[in-house]
Amino acid sequence: MAEIHSKRIDEKKLDTVLAEDISFEGDVSFSKPLMIKGAFSGSINATGDLYIDSNAVVNAEIAAHSVVVRGKVRGNITAHSKVELQGSAEVIGDITAPRIVMEPGCLFDGISRMRPAGGETS
Repeated sequence: MAEIHSKRIDEKKLDTVLAEDISFEGDVSFSKPLMIKGAFSGSINATGDLYIDSNAVVNAEIAAHSVVVRGKVRGNITAHSKVELQGSAEVIGDITAPRIVMEPGCLFDGISRMRPAGGETS
């Protein structure tokens, strides 16, 4: 069996990085890539990509183009492209996306649906 190795995310290519010492709550929307390194509670509804860093704690309903999780998420995740749970990820909630990648070592407690976001099955 092939092993999956986490890719390093180049923060210089991201438009916004919310530092580890930032804690906030509310409703967030964005169209360009965003990384959360601190704590967030609320909802995320975005057309851009979302990166949740290894020390981040996110309690939110998430909808984005793609979502890469290294930290902790409590809430459902919906992505139009893919959801990737890297080895340090802990997700408690359902995942819906056309592609779902789970690396060895991650924790996932929920239901996964591999279909287009908002798509119905026939």
